[in-house]
Amino acid sequence: MQVTEVANDGLKRAYTVSVPAADIAAERTRRLNELGRELRIPGFRPGKIPASVVKQRYGQAVMSEVLEQSVNKATQQVVTDRGLRPALQPKIELVNFADGADLEFKVELELLPEIPMPDFAGIEVERLKAEPSDEQVEKTISTIAARNRNLEDITEERGAEKGEVAVCDFTGTLEGDAEPFPGGTATEMPIEVGGAGFIPGFTEQLEGIKAGETRTIQVSFPEEYGAKELAGKAASFSVTCKALKKPVDPAIDDELAKTMGFEDLEKLKEAVRSSLQQEYDNLSRLKVKRSLLDGLAERASFPVPEGMVEAEFAQIWQRIESDLKAGRLDEDDKGKDEETLKTEYRGIAERRIRLGLLLSEIGRTNNISVSGDELSRAMRQEAARYPGQEQQVMEFFRKNPQAAENLRSPIFEEKVVDFMLELAKVNERNVAPEELSAAAAA
Repeated sequence: MQVTEVANDGLKRAYTVSVPAADIAAERTRRLNELGRELRIPGFRPGKIPASVVKQRYGQAVMSEVLEQSVNKATQQVVTDRGLRPALQPKIELVNFADGADLEFKVELELLPEIPMPDFAGIEVERLKAEPSDEQVEKTISTIAARNRNLEDITEERGAEKGEVAVCDFTGTLEGDAEPFPGGTATEMPIEVGGAGFIPGFTEQLEGIKAGETRTIQVSFPEEYGAKELAGKAASFSVTCKALKKPVDPAIDDELAKTMGFEDLEKLKEAVRSSLQQEYDNLSRLKVKRSLLDGLAERASFPVPEGMVEAEFAQIWQRIESDLKAGRLDEDDKGKDEETLKTEYRGIAERRIRLGLLLSEIGRTNNISVSGDELSRAMRQEAARYPGQEQQVMEFFRKNPQAAENLRSPIFEEKVVDFMLELAKVNERNVAPEELSAAAAA
């Protein structure tokens, strides 16, 4: 095999490779002979099929297989012999693969860069710490009680007040139509007066309605309404109130705790406090991780493979184009032309790739890895998100190793972050939960 380097530009390399025709012919003959021993053809005894028959029937298919294997083997040898670390799958271009001639092809690839290790001790980050107050615990439990509120009948003769519930029958028609439109009819539907969840302006017009009263409500569907056949259209609803109810929060006591599956109110408070603390710890982790990655980005100045950047940018831009069409572009991006957006997001893609390569190299050089037990635990946690389908999810992971590998990356990243935080200078500061939330959001 002859290999000639034809390009060496930054991280890009290109080689022309020539595999002797004799090697191709020998491999083809070996494969045909092997096939002849395995074939079962009527009229011939097993293992006694003439080579000419095997070649006539399967020669072309075998040749294609041999060429593919030869290209793959030669490419791998080029990479191994030169100690190359490809960033992406090498690009292969066949130059000559005529029968009886040398196999000639071109290999183009980008290499992973040499990545210098940063001085972790020179990175300084701040870890914000917050603890839930008794007032926050009480407020959360009050919210829980509100979600478990009961509806009691209103017996006095009066109109509905905002926040109360009107149990209604209604029929809706579009402007100019006599027949109700699909989905516009309901019976004994509980509707919170002035509440959300209905067409804007619908529930507000129920204020003051009495049991037994019928009202006509005029509204217009929003332009962005999910059902396109209704979007932007005016509608009229005939609404009959069947009954009025008022929400009553349950008492915050041991009985409420028992309905939530806890032994008593103190156990519920402990669980709420623990849940809030976990939430704050996660926000703190998010903030300190961002600061750490920002510090790394400032110290990472190595080149990155263009192919990896373009692949990352393509994924980002696909989302941006979708947001553009749906009219939900971020406020910071509104008003910018397409070229400006592309330039900015290509910069984001390059930063992501550079940080990803750096984290990977830090993990590799410091023998950080994800164990089989850690991956299995992540798979079980993912399966637990689908109650009743845990077995199917685990089976999916077993049949699709790449899906399981997708769970490995975030675990690896967190372990690398933990490693760096042990070496970096971390300053801890106690703050109120509101300050923590604001810092994490920023």
